[in-house]
Order: sequence, then C-alpha cells, then structure tokens
Amino acid sequence: MNFVPNDLQNIAFKKAVMGYNILQVEDVLMKVVEDLSEMIKENNKLKEKLEETQDKVKYYKTIENNLHNSLIIAQQTSEEIIANARDNAENIVKEAELRAQQIIDEAHKEVLGVKFEYERIKRDLTAYKAKIESTIKSQLKLLDDLDDDGMRAEVKAV
Repeated sequence: MNFVPNDLQNIAFKKAVMGYNILQVEDVLMKVVEDLSEMIKENNKLKEKLEETQDKVKYYKTIENNLHNSLIIAQQTSEEIIANARDNAENIVKEAELRAQQIIDEAHKEVLGVKFEYERIKRDLTAYKAKIESTIKSQLKLLDDLDDDGMRAEVKAV
C-alpha cells in the first residue's frame, strides 16, 4: 500500500508548462490504482471470509436451535415420564388398597363363618349334652327301678 488518506490530501503536484507535471501525476495515479486494486482484492477476500463466517454462524445457530428444541423435548418427555410414573404409582397404590380391602373382607367373612360354625357346634354340643343327660337320667331311673324291683323280690322271698 503506497498511500494513506492523509498522503493523498497532502500531495502537491509540480506545475509544468500546461498544467501539472504529467509524469508525477501518472506516477501518483498508478500508485493509487495499485492501492485501490489491492484494497478491492482485500475487500473481496474479507467479504468471502465474512460470508464463510456468517454461514458458520448460521450453521451453529441451527445447531443451537436444534439443541434447544431437543432440550425442550427432553424436558417435556421427562415431565411426561414423571407424570406417568406418578399415575402408575397411584394406580398401584389404589390397586393394593383395593386388594387389601378384599383380603380384609374375605378374612371378615371367614371369621363370621367360623363364628357361625362355632355357635352351631356349641348348640349341637348343648343339645347332645342335654340328650346324653336325658339318656343317663333315664338309664339311672331304669337302674333305680331295677334295684327297687330286685329288692322287692328279695323281700318277698325272705
């Protein structure tokens, strides 16, 4: 690079017969053209680099958005899984409570059945006992009657 903006402002061309010195003006113009050409090339390179960088930024922003969406989906999925797990746990607890209540109800029925059976056996025992007592009393009466008849026969025989 030959010139900076201040250099161009401060150039003083020598005067010649019909204006400025042509060689000096052509020399300055050539250097300005070289500088301008170099700056245009550099500008084009920078534009290409900027486009590449912008493409990379777009690419990374797309990745960022995809990751963000993935995180949101993962969070929603985890919340759904947790909600389903809670629902399943509640259902398991309810089923367990129902089953426990059924077992308790069955046990109460069995206890009532056993109590009824106990009461029936107790009644049967009482009836059997009364029947046996009655039989024993009648047997004792027969024995008493036999003894009385046997004693009377002995008394008559004597």
